[in-house]
Amino acid sequence: MNIQVKTENLELTDKIKNYAEEKIHALTKYLGDISVIDCKVKLAMTSNHHQKGDIYECKAVLTLPKETLVVMKVEKDIFKAIDKVKTHLARGIEKYKETISI
Repeated sequence: MNIQVKTENLELTDKIKNYAEEKIHALTKYLGDISVIDCKVKLAMTSNHHQKGDIYECKAVLTLPKETLVVMKVEKDIFKAIDKVKTHLARGIEKYKETISI
């Protein structure tokens, strides 16, 4: 699976990029023989105007045959946001597999 990682208002370090790619690539076990047409991940710091700490956003767009799954999560920790996106994408893939098998 080819994963495109982009950032906005955030420096993309190797640690963050590798973590995001590793988590999204782990979805292949849920996909089985379903081919992924495109996979994009956007990581961003939502604003510089928060009173208490930074707020991070992770958005993933997974294009599959006949459907596109989009998940966005906002958290205080970029790694937690990535984890939540992965979890919700896994659920979306399971639902997708149920609909195509009917």
